[in-house]
Amino acid sequence: MRPNPLHDVLDFLTAPNLTTPVFWLLTAGSILLALAAWRGDATQRSLRHFGIWLIRFVMGAMWWQQSLWKIPPNFDGLRFWMQQMTEHAAIPLQGQLVRDVVLPNIQIFGPLVYATEVFIGVSLMLGIITRLGALLGLLMALNLWLGLYSAPNEWPWTYAFIVILQLWCLIDPAGRGLGADALLRRRTRISPMLT
Repeated sequence: MRPNPLHDVLDFLTAPNLTTPVFWLLTAGSILLALAAWRGDATQRSLRHFGIWLIRFVMGAMWWQQSLWKIPPNFDGLRFWMQQMTEHAAIPLQGQLVRDVVLPNIQIFGPLVYATEVFIGVSLMLGIITRLGALLGLLMALNLWLGLYSAPNEWPWTYAFIVILQLWCLIDPAGRGLGADALLRRRTRISPMLT
């Protein structure tokens, strides 16, 4: 069968592995948080907040899905793309850093990349401390954009758009729209820099 978005989504949502039920729990958590924010605050009941929730959730799901091929201890895919960065980075210093520091220490950097992408995904899906999640997503996307800028069969604008979306979530914290951040801001005096 020819791959298509519907088929790919269904495969992802029904994959027989441990991460599938975790994704479903995160999805349920995101929906429950959105409903709690919707019920508890009349200002949350808008098409704008629903749109923010949907965009934030899809971005978080993207980061979650992309973390799945980096689960320790197998870093073959990550090694491949880091090798691409050594050969195709827009800034030669970045390629040298990946070649001389990151790749020889993949057992340290691999789990860090994985944990960072999981954190970004969870942060965006649940709308919790989204400014930090967005900042990390922005830095990761910038790294990908510049590192794979001239890699064969890669379109640099893909990463540029991820950079723009993450920057938007940093400037206008997306968790304040039907997310945990909206609930936290209403109930506590948590720092606005985090939410």
